[in-house]
Amino acid sequence: MKQETVVVIVGAGPAGIATSACLNLLSIPNIVLEREDCYASLWQKKAYDRLKLHLAKNFCQLPHMPFPLSAPTFVPKNMFVQYLQNYVYHYNVDPLYQRSVESVWYDRIEQKWVVTAKNRVLGLVEEYVCEFLVVATGENSEGFIPNVYGLDTFKGLVIHSSEYENGKKFRNKDVLVVGAGNSGMEIAYDLYNWGAQTSIVVRSPVHVLTKELVQLGMYLLKYIPCTFVDKMVLMLSKFLYGDLGGYGIQRTFKGPFWLKQETGRSPVIDVGTVSKIKTRDIKDDGGLFNENGMPKHKSPNHWKGENGLYCVGFASAGLFGISNDAKNIANDISQIVHGN
Repeated sequence: MKQETVVVIVGAGPAGIATSACLNLLSIPNIVLEREDCYASLWQKKAYDRLKLHLAKNFCQLPHMPFPLSAPTFVPKNMFVQYLQNYVYHYNVDPLYQRSVESVWYDRIEQKWVVTAKNRVLGLVEEYVCEFLVVATGENSEGFIPNVYGLDTFKGLVIHSSEYENGKKFRNKDVLVVGAGNSGMEIAYDLYNWGAQTSIVVRSPVHVLTKELVQLGMYLLKYIPCTFVDKMVLMLSKFLYGDLGGYGIQRTFKGPFWLKQETGRSPVIDVGTVSKIKTRDIKDDGGLFNENGMPKHKSPNHWKGENGLYCVGFASAGLFGISNDAKNIANDISQIVHGN
């Protein structure tokens, strides 16, 4: 099977469906290829129950569709999945599911991209030819469990955070959470609430902020330099949390919003975990694509490559970054297609 179109989008997560929606609004034909059997599979199948968007809803909406006024400031997982369902339906996004992309190459004679994908239902290899290619597989498409010495002989259960739903089956069990990012801290808190004997390992220094401090900082960044925002937010964070060094949590030298802009590393948004670490209820055992599969170019020019190659969802800026990427890509393609 061979099919030609203007744009092929690889991945039907929020990044892919947002790009398709923007292209549909501009009447540019596109095909979305998704290896799973649904759009936004990480949200629908691999997000833990208590998950909420860590940023306020106005920073997480996809292009052209604000969240309803009735939606809470920090949207829970189930409500976000419903929002995505409404988005896909409203903008007529129709991905081809169970298509696993196996190869991509650029035909310099025809000046077109050739994408081969395996139809995992029929077992057939399909070919798609396009002028523009958008890679929307995202930063979190693959879970990674490091090869820790002794892990192969460990008798207990080892799971990645993407497999975690809730702590019900861990009640009264000893559980170690490795990693103190947003997922790790929130899962540790959820485990404690389910009655697990929870510990968490912190390898690197982190900034711990409340959702309200992050929201304040993002608002202030519109008007004052990042350096001053970081100083203000850190001062408030120290007032709220005090010195966390004695609990195994060290702050990084650079400010939280500077780190987000320069490295993509987000601050940890506290959902109640820190108070449980302080009371020792949760024990802290502190302690376009490069070779890593990330864009070579830094924001804001990360989304555009050569010969009609694009990527969306790699800005380390969450759903807000996805929204901007999708609009930029669609507008750029529109200018080339329509010559305006």
